[in-house]
Amino acid sequence: MGYLGDIDNVREILGDARKEIGSQSEDIVYAEGDLTYESSSVVFAKIDDEEVIKQRMIAALKKGQGGLTDNGTEYVHAYTVKIGDYVVDMGNSDDIIKVLQTALDYYQEKQQYVAQLVKDPSRELNVLTAVVVAKEEVKEEDVVEPVKNAGFDQFIYDSLEEEEEESEEKDFDDYDYGLMEMSFADNIEVVDSYVAKSGLVSAEQAIKDIVEVQEVNTIYEVVDGDTLSGIAIKTNIPMDKIIELNDTLENEFSLIRPGDELIVTTEEPPLTVNRKVREYIEEYYDAEIEYVYNDDWYTTDKETLRQPSAGRRNIVAETSYSNDKAVVRDILKEELVMEAVAKRVEVGTKIPPTYIKPISGGRLTSGFGYRSRPNARGATSNHQGVDWGTPVGTTVMASCGGTVTRAGWLGSYGYCVFIKHPDGRETRYAHLSKILVSVGQSVSQGQRIALSGNTGASTGPHVHFEIRIGGTAVNPLKYLN
Repeated sequence: MGYLGDIDNVREILGDARKEIGSQSEDIVYAEGDLTYESSSVVFAKIDDEEVIKQRMIAALKKGQGGLTDNGTEYVHAYTVKIGDYVVDMGNSDDIIKVLQTALDYYQEKQQYVAQLVKDPSRELNVLTAVVVAKEEVKEEDVVEPVKNAGFDQFIYDSLEEEEEESEEKDFDDYDYGLMEMSFADNIEVVDSYVAKSGLVSAEQAIKDIVEVQEVNTIYEVVDGDTLSGIAIKTNIPMDKIIELNDTLENEFSLIRPGDELIVTTEEPPLTVNRKVREYIEEYYDAEIEYVYNDDWYTTDKETLRQPSAGRRNIVAETSYSNDKAVVRDILKEELVMEAVAKRVEVGTKIPPTYIKPISGGRLTSGFGYRSRPNARGATSNHQGVDWGTPVGTTVMASCGGTVTRAGWLGSYGYCVFIKHPDGRETRYAHLSKILVSVGQSVSQGQRIALSGNTGASTGPHVHFEIRIGGTAVNPLKYLN
């Protein structure tokens, strides 16, 4: 480059040279160049002017602008696009627009809305962002200002603003219908960069990566009344797939409770498009159920007091979508043709009593229902309860709180205790060796009421346990907590 009398400011001269090259382009300039120098002592030497050195550096740097590096990697000017967690390098802005427009066109039949890249005024650096504008409003000379707040919150906020503006009474014919608005929910950043040419992604590949639907894991919160089969139907995901995704589930019989969170898969594109669609609809609708609360009834008790009748109305509805999912529906105008009649239901408020196993431990020796060969004389083949084998003298507890209605000997039952409970059910405990309660006595759940034995029609020490509802024996195992 030349000769300097003092080497201390050589890097400052190189910096000025790079600045001058950079000022000649709005894009980022990539210029390869390694600075080397050596010192020597001479008797006579011509010292070059610093401006001359700078101009020589500029010429040398321009020769190294772009092209191949020493290791053979070719770097080119490109655009780095960041959409959420997705980052991609693309060769030109037209390809970026093509990708963004493809995302919009998936949700519009006609190209009513178009994507544009504009400078983001909220950023100090030269960062572009994407906006969506109505096609009829686009002119080459227009300067489109980007939205101040990207994402769905701003989308909903704008919807509320429009709703306020349209608060004046209108007829159905006064409304515009169809696709009313589109926007990108994700924050989109586009910056100039120099990248390895081999790392550039084509518009076609970016469309596959960004726009096309992909499987994404999301969380489903279990609600009251849910079953695994019901969740599979609700989410349109096979039950075995849900079991495979969740380590807490072993099979289709695994227990789930309200509030549990299950991993499920949904099909969503990485780039989310928000839109609003306005429609005129003639629809039948149902009124919300009216509940009458009865403090004397249990929550399991209910009775329909009035059957519902659907109403009919004409409405202007504006629905906000996130991709294909409807998230908000606003009714802008409503005309009742026939008012709906609400279903009225009387329900209880009291928590129903619970039932526990009447002994600790024990081995289930006979289940509920038909059995082929009862060995004890007087035993029936239609077993009215369940038997747990246990040593004589094992403590027998009240399965649920209530009032003792029988305490003594009763034929094949041997010594037995019957208890009537607040919900109208009855429990029976048979083949006892000793009774510790009397008729009319109130007992609490878990209270000691007897000792197990081998009395009546019994083939060995055990406890016979029944639950009866309305006088009919039911399988006790279905009611025990």
